[in-house]
Amino acid sequence: MIRDQPVAIVGAGIAGLSAALSFAHKGIPAEIFEQTSVLSEAGAGLQLSPNATRILTKLGLLPQLESVWTEPQAINLVSGTSLRAIASVPSGEFARERWASPYGVLHRADLQKTLLDAVAANSLCRLHLGAEIDDASQHVIAGMIGSEPRLVVGADGVWSKVRKRIEGAGKAIFSGSIAWRFTLGEAEAPAFFGTTKVTAFLGNGSHLVVYPLQPARSFNVVAITSGADPGDSWNRTLPSKTSRQRLLEAFSGWHPQIVELLRQAVEPTIWPLYEVSAGAWNRGDEVILIGDAAHAMMPFAAQGAAMAIEDAFELASYVANRKPLTAFVDHRKKRVARVRSRGAFNRFAYHARGPVRLGRDLVLSLRRPESLAADFDWLYGYEPKD
Repeated sequence: MIRDQPVAIVGAGIAGLSAALSFAHKGIPAEIFEQTSVLSEAGAGLQLSPNATRILTKLGLLPQLESVWTEPQAINLVSGTSLRAIASVPSGEFARERWASPYGVLHRADLQKTLLDAVAANSLCRLHLGAEIDDASQHVIAGMIGSEPRLVVGADGVWSKVRKRIEGAGKAIFSGSIAWRFTLGEAEAPAFFGTTKVTAFLGNGSHLVVYPLQPARSFNVVAITSGADPGDSWNRTLPSKTSRQRLLEAFSGWHPQIVELLRQAVEPTIWPLYEVSAGAWNRGDEVILIGDAAHAMMPFAAQGAAMAIEDAFELASYVANRKPLTAFVDHRKKRVARVRSRGAFNRFAYHARGPVRLGRDLVLSLRRPESLAADFDWLYGYEPKD
């Protein structure tokens, strides 16, 4: 393989754009194919933990991100019924010192714009919009760019078309949970939200995550509950009355201020949460999956975007060092499995009921913030292969 043989990346979301910049960081050109003609990021907020921001810093993006994100001073767990504090993990300057990289919260669109601007400014990256790839073969892509790519990277999300080309690959499966998302202006938000913290309100079978979004001066609000499989769709908007009723039923018994907030909030967008089951990520050294296309996971560890960014950066390192894709897959699967396990534990803990909930609150309340932070060293302190 020659150094200037390009990599073809299918999908221009967080995973795909991060991959293009990571390959360019290694001097490898990238051709990015996106089926939509205009890039627009769905969803609202996003948490970028230090393991992700460490990589984005290596890619030269920290100054741009600092201009659009907030670095929360703490990540708090709070009772959804009493508003009593359960536990707190320090962040802000503490995160920069302990994990040598910041923890930021921002709008997804701001992260995508930062990545997109960097791609547009990089001579080794070329973005093709309105380019739908039904057959992710090197031969087909060669006909589009004039040369055969050294590798096809499937970064096309949970409903990946590239994944269908890999024998034994995982499948998208409904997780049994629904996310209800909306934003709330600072002026309409209750004082206990706080503009300097991420707060997870915990309750029976559901939880609510809130954090500030700058420079919009608003809050990202995500309510996660159990729900029915709506079919092959990423987000689904129910009739307003039905949507509101289901949301309020899930939070019945919560603190009156939270219930009223959910009753009065702008109509939420409903996001069925899908995972991708275990399976193959690659076809030889020709095709590889990254991000949600490979391992879409539940948001209970707030690591979906971070894992995509880690995948992208480490894949570029493996390719640049001419290591087989099987080595990359083995390495990343171990990391992703540990993150999934953490998310499964959080799901159990966040939605605990009865005596289990009381025991959870007691155990967490007895631990010092620094002790709780140490539990994240393996996750936030991760050093990617460069």
